[in-house]
Amino acid sequence: MARRQIAGARAIITGASSGIGRELARELAREGAQIVITARRDERLNELAQQTESASGEVYCLAGDISDSEFRQQLIQTAEDQFGGLDILVNNAGITGIGPFAEADEQRLRKIMEVNFFAPLETIRAALPTLQQGKNPIIVNIGSVLGHRAVPKKSEYCASKFAMHGFSDALRAELAPQVDVLLVSPSTTKSEIFDKAMGDDFYQIAWSQKKVMPAATVARITAKAIRQGRHEVILSTGGKLLVWLDRLCPPIMNRLIAKYA
Repeated sequence: MARRQIAGARAIITGASSGIGRELARELAREGAQIVITARRDERLNELAQQTESASGEVYCLAGDISDSEFRQQLIQTAEDQFGGLDILVNNAGITGIGPFAEADEQRLRKIMEVNFFAPLETIRAALPTLQQGKNPIIVNIGSVLGHRAVPKKSEYCASKFAMHGFSDALRAELAPQVDVLLVSPSTTKSEIFDKAMGDDFYQIAWSQKKVMPAATVARITAKAIRQGRHEVILSTGGKLLVWLDRLCPPIMNRLIAKYA
């Protein structure tokens, strides 16, 4: 676990147009990082860049689809061209789906896995040669507490986050000690992800009205974990309780989840 300075670090943040990605870009820019931010909405990226103009770091925008292989290569090349390399890769872009699995179609599962799992893994693969030349390099995968304990009516989303959890653990062992891998597992976070959820409108409303953590809080904790060289962080007290109860007594947790989730 390598401690690192964010000031002067060269970073890429995906899914930076809203939520955790946007707030993390602001946080790292305040601390003096040089950042390539990416998402599909160019106007949102430019707005974010303007908002961070007074920060000590530098922000460069590149709009595109992270699930496109050519764009991923362009993204890595941009970090090399603009900043001379890469030290921090944040895989944050993601989507969710809400509603019973049996009532969904194949497209929902494939889309969620493409954006939440396949795209970040291929971004990592493309970035590794550059990261391995970086200073105290780290890969930051934004997972979810639902990658530790699954709940009903978010089965595809849970599957994608469980997959990211397992991959992060395996990759951390593969790359040690040259490149760190940090898995960040937030609980429900205030974000536009629910506005764009694939699935049942009723459950979109129900989830969006639950008590949520501000994205800025997630960003601050993530930045601290990057500095400290942490390997995993579960952000909320409720999330930690969920994970530990599931580990200590899975049968009880299964009954509670089936009844109340």
